[in-house]
This record gives sequence, C-alpha cells and structure tokens, in this order.
Amino acid sequence: MNLQIKNKFTTELPADPILENTRRQVYNSCYSYVKPKSTSNPELLHVSPEMLENLGMKEEDSKSKLFLKFVTGNHVVKGTKPYAMNYAGHQFGNWAGQLGDGRAINLGEVEHNSMQWTLQLKGAGETPYSRTADGLAVLRSSIREYLCSEAMHHLGVPTTRALALALTGDQVIRDVMYNGNSAYEKGAIVTRVSPSFLRFGNYELFAARQDINTLKTLVDFTLKHHFSHLGKPSKDTYIQFFAEVSQRTLDMIIHWQRVGFVHGVMNTDNMSILGLTIDYGPYGWLEGFDFGWTPNTTDSQYKRYRFANQPNIGLWNLYQLANALYPLIEEAEPIETILNQYKTDFDAKSLQMMRTKLGLQTVNESDKSLIQDLEDYLQLTETDMTIFFRNLANFHKTEPSKGLKIINEAFYNSVEVSDSISEKWDYWFNQYAKRLQDESVTDEQRKTSMNKVNPKYVLRNYMAQLAIDAANIGDYNVIDELFQLLKQPYEEQPEFEKWYAKRPEWARHKVGCSMLSCSS
Repeated sequence: MNLQIKNKFTTELPADPILENTRRQVYNSCYSYVKPKSTSNPELLHVSPEMLENLGMKEEDSKSKLFLKFVTGNHVVKGTKPYAMNYAGHQFGNWAGQLGDGRAINLGEVEHNSMQWTLQLKGAGETPYSRTADGLAVLRSSIREYLCSEAMHHLGVPTTRALALALTGDQVIRDVMYNGNSAYEKGAIVTRVSPSFLRFGNYELFAARQDINTLKTLVDFTLKHHFSHLGKPSKDTYIQFFAEVSQRTLDMIIHWQRVGFVHGVMNTDNMSILGLTIDYGPYGWLEGFDFGWTPNTTDSQYKRYRFANQPNIGLWNLYQLANALYPLIEEAEPIETILNQYKTDFDAKSLQMMRTKLGLQTVNESDKSLIQDLEDYLQLTETDMTIFFRNLANFHKTEPSKGLKIINEAFYNSVEVSDSISEKWDYWFNQYAKRLQDESVTDEQRKTSMNKVNPKYVLRNYMAQLAIDAANIGDYNVIDELFQLLKQPYEEQPEFEKWYAKRPEWARHKVGCSMLSCSS
C-alpha cells in the first residue's frame, strides 16, 4: 500500500495531552490519541473497488495481509497516529454533554487526485469517549452500515462512504432490543471514509463550555480545508459558512425524502458539517408510504425522527449549530435570516423534488394540490413507496383509466382497495393525465426522466437482514449480490428482479426488518 498520508487534523488542532485511554471529560482539545484494539482472527469479507481507487490503491493491495491488518486496526501506517474526536450533542432533543467517538477511531487522512479522505474504523475498540461501552461493533450492524453508505452514494444522496467490511474473530455481547436478552455476536469492523467526520456536535461542545478559543480554531480549520472558497476567516465568512451548511443539510434531507430514506437518529452528533449522511444505525426505507414511520425502537413513542419530521429536525439541529457559532458572529439577524431561508427553500425544493418524481418539467399552479392529493391517497391503504413511483413511470396520459392497474403491484393488500378508494385513485389519475397534457415531452421521455429519480432498488431492511442471516452462518455471497445490485439502483437489472419486491409478510414484525434499535 502506497498511501499519500496527510495529518492536517492532528497537526493543526489541539490534542488531548493525556495519553492514557481512560473514560473522562476532555477539555480544550479536539481529539485524543488512541490505539485500535488488536483482533484475534481478522477476516476480510468485502471491499469497495471504487473506494480503493479513490484512495489510490489497487485491487491487489486489498488482497495483501497488510491491508487486512490495516482495516482491522492491527497495523498502524507509518507517519500516522490514530485518534478519536471530541464532540457533544443533543440526543432526542436533550443536551447530552460530551459524547465523542466512542467506537470510532480515525486512522488519518489520505490525499489522492486532489481529494482528501479521512479513514475511520468503526468498532475497533474503546476510546476516552466510550463511556460505559466497549467500543466494539457487531456483524449485523456493520453489514448494514457498509452496504447502506455505498448504496446511498449510488442513489445520488450525499453520504460518507465505506472501504471495507471485516470480521474481527472476536465475540461481542449485545442486547439487541434492550430487553435483557443479551447474547454473543460476531465482532466486525467497517472502514468508513469521508472528506471529514466533523459533526454539529464538535462545535457545540466548545460553545457550551465557553471555550471560544478552541471553537474559533476548529471553525477556522473547517473553513481552510473544507470551505476555502468562502475566503479567510471573518465575521462575514462565518455567516456564509453557516448559510452553506444550512443549504447542504437541506439538500441532503430533500434527497432522503425523494428516495424514502429515514435516518432514525438525527441527533446533532449525527449531523455532518459537510451535509453528508453519517452514522447508519437504525435507518430504514419506507415500505408502506407513511409520514409517521420511524425505524428506531427508541423513537417509537414520540416519533421525533419520523419520515415527515426529518426536514423540521434538520432545522432544529441548525438552530443548535447557530447557537454554537453565535460567539463568533455576535449578531442574531443574519443567522435568523438563514434559518428562515431554510424554511422557504424547503417548501420550494420539496415541491420541485415531487415534480421530478412525477415527471413534471414545467411549473403549474395546480401542482401543489395534485401532490397533496397523491400523498393523501398513498396513505389510504398500505402502499409501497418505491414500487409505486417506479411503476407510475409506465402511465400513459391518454389512458388514465389504466392508472390503478399500473400501480396495483404497489398495494400490500389489493382487497383493501375499496370502491371509494378506487374512485379517489381514478380521480387522481384523471387529474394527473390532464396535467401531463401541459408537458411537451412524450410518455417515453417522461418515463426516462422519472426512472432517473425514482429508484427501482433500495436497501430494504429485509434485504439487509437476509445478508446478515447468511453471513452469520458463513455465507457472504448475499452481501456481494446486494452490493452489486445497489451500485445501479435506477437500472432495470433483470438478473436481480427478485429484489424488486415489497417487504415479505415474514419480515413485517421480525427484529431487524420492521424496527431496529441503536444496539450495534
């Protein structure tokens, strides 16, 4: 392996002077040096060829023993010093104080083709920020993270990436549903990759502690390496920085809504400063179209992070970031303007996103009511979001009476589609057909444009669970099959047609398929 190593984070930001790896409050420091835990019998399960190339490595590199040791924390590359970041956060709306990388260890930065990537191991052992946990990760959650981060990239959603998935050879004890039934599971490590893993919580920590010097140092570092186009640090630059973070955050969430993705844990420590989807825990894709759905068992009562509320939570989190940056700006009006702009932009961008899902290229005053009716009708009976929008592309504007037949496959139980529900759908398809008469494109052209934004394949929870079940008995072929499938989510891929299917009934209430916990 011949990596172009950079150590900007550790050379330019203040380090924790205490080198002992004990749980503690860490002050005036952006990170603590740590060493990954040695694993007993590591085994490489999968590697992303695209990420190998992005880092300047070749396929043969990934087959070496050195690579296996590298992605399992058993080998530290010369010239690097692994570290865990120090940050805080709001969890489920409540201030949690210092959190930090409790089971993530950053290996260092790699530069290739003018791109900078931070490599991070998730599940490589305890850090000063692990609190009462062991800093390890298990195979089931690692498979979900590995597959999802790459799948999201190919869906066109801003995201962190994944390089490798490996077993540690060690057993890890976990209580999957937090119900007192702890059991041993296979330990695993995901090598995560991102231009930066900085979160809103990194900035919140120093503002909350009134450590303005370290806050300014961190913000200036962020500007220099990730927002250099904004210019040198100044009050105006800090305002522009917040405005861009706000826009990136909104754009990311609009993409989530477009593909039906629900993050599940939008705490401020899980919000990337770069507007990337980060920390794949209890996530999920909508099966039935349901604005109130959350995949997280911890969130099942209040549903703070439900599908429909994600844009609002994005704004709430930005308010917390605004409070953190305020000591550097010391003026409320420009911050309030940016936050208000988020609300305005969400309405406009959400409407435009829905237009693209419907294949509408022009703007019409009737679009809002057409979309509102559609969203209402989608909830009359359990209707698969992915299949509905994908099949809708086959609609012909001259044949509105065939609309219901075209989307019938999306209904989980066609018997529930009563006469009154059918009448509403027939009404909607007539309105949709009339609206399409205003478009200059042909049905075939509209289908092509719709199929570019409405994926045919997404990583449904039951699909990930099948990969997990197979991996638990030593079969890793399903991981690779899904990895290959999800690289082209908008293509037909007839060889993978079996994955274009609604959630099977056996998965409706199965642990890992319907709801998930934060246990990993």
